[in-house]
Amino acid sequence: MSIASYIDHTLLKPDATGEQIDQLCAEAREYGFASVCVNPYYVARCVKNLKGTDVKVCTVVGFPLGATTAESKAFEALQAIASGAKQIDMVMNVCAMKSGHTKAIEQEIQALAAAVEGQAILKVIIETCLLTDEEKIQLCKCVTDSGADYIKTSTGFSTAGATFADVELFAKHVGKNVKIKAAGGISSLEDAEKFIQLGADRLGTSRVVKIAKGLANDGTY
Repeated sequence: MSIASYIDHTLLKPDATGEQIDQLCAEAREYGFASVCVNPYYVARCVKNLKGTDVKVCTVVGFPLGATTAESKAFEALQAIASGAKQIDMVMNVCAMKSGHTKAIEQEIQALAAAVEGQAILKVIIETCLLTDEEKIQLCKCVTDSGADYIKTSTGFSTAGATFADVELFAKHVGKNVKIKAAGGISSLEDAEKFIQLGADRLGTSRVVKIAKGLANDGTY
C-alpha cells in the first residue's frame, strides 16, 4: 500500500481561503490521498471538488479545544454528514479528562459514535501534549469501549503534535477495533514511515505535498 493512501491532507487554518481549499483537493486527487480534512464550512465545497474520486472528505467537530457539549458535537457531526462528510475527527473534552471525569468522556464518545454510525468514520482527538501517560492509557480504554473507529494524537493547534512515543503507547493499549491516527508536525517522509511502522493507520498533516513529492522521487508513489 502506498504511503499516500495513509494521509489525510489537512488545512484547518482559520484564514484558509476557498482557493486554498480548491488547491488542497487538487493535490489530493493528484497524489491519491485518503482524504482531505477541512473545517465544516468547506465540507460541501470539497465534496463537489472530489466528486468521482476515491478521496473522502473529513471534517472536525468540537475543534480545536473540545470544550463544547456532547450534544453540540453531535449536531456539528450530523450537519457535516448531511453536507457529504464521510469522516469525523472529534476533539475529546480535555477539560473533563484533566478533572478526572472519564465517565463523561466515555459517554460523549458513545453519543458521537451512535450519531454517526453507518454514515461516517469517527476519530477521537485526545490532544496528547496536554496529558500524562496514565491519562493517555485511560483514554485508550475509553475510546476502545466507546465504539469509535480511531484514536488520534493531536489537533495541531496546541503545544505539540504527534510523537513516536505516543503512537507506540497507543499501539500497546487500544483494542483491536481501534485504529491510530498520528497528526501534527509530520513533515518528512522518514517520519511518516516511522509512524506507520509503529502502528499508525492514518497520518494527518498540512505538509503532505512535500512528503508526496518525496514518494514520487524515490519511486514508492
